[in-house]
Amino acid sequence: MEELTPYDIAPPFARYAHGVAVPAGQRLLFTSGQLGLGADGAVPEDVGAQAEICYANIDAILRAGGARRADVVRINAFVTDRAHMAGYMAARDAWLAEVTRLPASTLVIVSGFTREEFKVEIEVVAAVAG
Repeated sequence: MEELTPYDIAPPFARYAHGVAVPAGQRLLFTSGQLGLGADGAVPEDVGAQAEICYANIDAILRAGGARRADVVRINAFVTDRAHMAGYMAARDAWLAEVTRLPASTLVIVSGFTREEFKVEIEVVAAVAG
């Protein structure tokens, strides 16, 4: 996979790539949006803690599909308030700390999720060898 960061546009605002090219023959893995719901049913109040649960769930899905963090080519994340951006971004950056080729990423502010206590939802697309 190739990270795409054209020289003639502004660099990314944070730890992500403007684009990622996936070579022919790669198998794509898509996750559903993951919420900050622990295996025990608990939902932390803190958006960073919710995002950490989302990413832990994503790790489990990636493993089940034979993928790893380095295979992620796109992250779509949704938060319910601009105030939650920093907590989410800290969790995302920690999750990507060991990744050398960064994924494309989008962060959107939404009005809410299925339950009021959820503050963040994250989905990813990964590409793995055939």
